Amino acid sequence: MDDIAREIGISKKTIYQHFPDKDAIIEEVIRQELACEKEDMERMECEATNPIDQVISASRYIRTALTNVNPVLLYDLKKYHHKAWELFQSHKQQHIIKSIRRNLEQGIEQGLYRPDLNVDMLARLHIEQIEMGFDTSVFPPDRYNLVDVQLQFLHHFLRGLLTEKGFQVYNQYVDQTATEVKIQ
Repeated sequence: MDDIAREIGISKKTIYQHFPDKDAIIEEVIRQELACEKEDMERMECEATNPIDQVISASRYIRTALTNVNPVLLYDLKKYHHKAWELFQSHKQQHIIKSIRRNLEQGIEQGLYRPDLNVDMLARLHIEQIEMGFDTSVFPPDRYNLVDVQLQFLHHFLRGLLTEKGFQVYNQYVDQTATEVKIQ
């Protein structure tokens, strides 16, 4: 609490007028972050021209959002901040998995994803892959960059879904991204 008060330039007493303890602060921060993430996910879904475009947009979002995230965040929430962890779990079930399911269903309908996919199983697999990327016992931060791990998972997951038509669309995005990187 001393660090928080010093960082924002107010007294601890002022903080305690608004929050009973550190857990309440963390819970509110997580609540706000998840609300922003939900809005961003909904925006990407609305703006996407197709399900592959949505996944590519998500990869850009991940690249930006995870740049300053400590990989032990999920572990700390789960171990020390139970209410915040419950918020994350609820968000995962109510928003993230549903968004992944919609993407998979639309991709199948548009012929971009294979028709034999088990949508429920793959939506759960994908969310678990995301969480696994934060597991420092599997991907130690001194050996693996969190953003790189998540992007590898995302592209590996996506490529496993694609039909031939889907690969053509996917490769257009990959070529476009490579060109953008060369220009920068």
